[in-house]
Amino acid sequence: MNSKLSFTRRLALSAMGAAVALTLAGPALAQANKVVVGVAIPSATHSFTAGIVYWANQAKKDLEKAHPGLQVIVKTAGGAPEQANQLQDLVTVNKITTLVIFPFESAALTKPVAQVKAKGIYVTVVDRGLTDTSAQDAYVAGDNTAFGKIPAEYIAKALNGKGNVVALRGIATTLDNERMDAFNAVLKQHPDIKLLDAKYANWNRDDAFKVMQDYLTRFPQIDAVWAADDDMAVGVLKAIEQAKRKDIKLVFGGAGAKGMIKTLIDGSNPLIQANVSYSPKFIYDSIKLTTEARIKGEKLPPTTIIPSVLITKENAKSFYFPDSPF
Repeated sequence: MNSKLSFTRRLALSAMGAAVALTLAGPALAQANKVVVGVAIPSATHSFTAGIVYWANQAKKDLEKAHPGLQVIVKTAGGAPEQANQLQDLVTVNKITTLVIFPFESAALTKPVAQVKAKGIYVTVVDRGLTDTSAQDAYVAGDNTAFGKIPAEYIAKALNGKGNVVALRGIATTLDNERMDAFNAVLKQHPDIKLLDAKYANWNRDDAFKVMQDYLTRFPQIDAVWAADDDMAVGVLKAIEQAKRKDIKLVFGGAGAKGMIKTLIDGSNPLIQANVSYSPKFIYDSIKLTTEARIKGEKLPPTTIIPSVLITKENAKSFYFPDSPF
């Protein structure tokens, strides 16, 4: 056989094989090339959102490695106006096809997110829900009802159904309302437990310290504190320590921050007796579920709820992640 012809034939067969391989891989690769995911999250203003930022960037790294051609763009914002502006940039500059958003606030972000969806972009809202659910395609969150119900039940039992309680709320969001409503629903079953006040402390240690100082000044007898986040619980503990108050029997935080879980394991603070799970890793799961569905041209269920459970000294080791920022 003519060597030149043989080489030409081999080249043609090689090209044909490559073409077949490309055809077989084509649909998935083409879909990945079409999918540009924008991720809009709060900046690391406290340890929980530091965990959110950590897990979002981990999702970007893992997904872009697993799906060549996929682009995941992570934007962090220090407030609702900044996040709204970032959404405009993600649409006009980055040309996203999919949005995964952890809204800084519910009401302020509802219209900007609705405007994104109106452009045909698939929207998954995470954790802090919008005030109008028609602005989203899917919603993924922890169990915020359990997050409020579990502490209330634990406090009621610890106080034997009688005593004074104060609460520290997060930021004005739908999830904070769900938590507070669930907490109140349990306390209604215990008429001898009085909720003295419930103020916003923005899931922030310093704000919680100030709110707790105010409570300690106004209320001579407090039996238990519900600080609906472990960062706020740190501020609460500091205020109690400075005031040298001995009446408080229990401080119940939330979300399973590694410092609080370690305190539970060690039994180093008698005020910390339990916690409730709510890991920031759900942002990773939300981005992964959404992205892989969109690559396949599929949709997520309208609502996905990740369970929240009671953490005590007995099971605390299962919730202890020392390498996480949260």
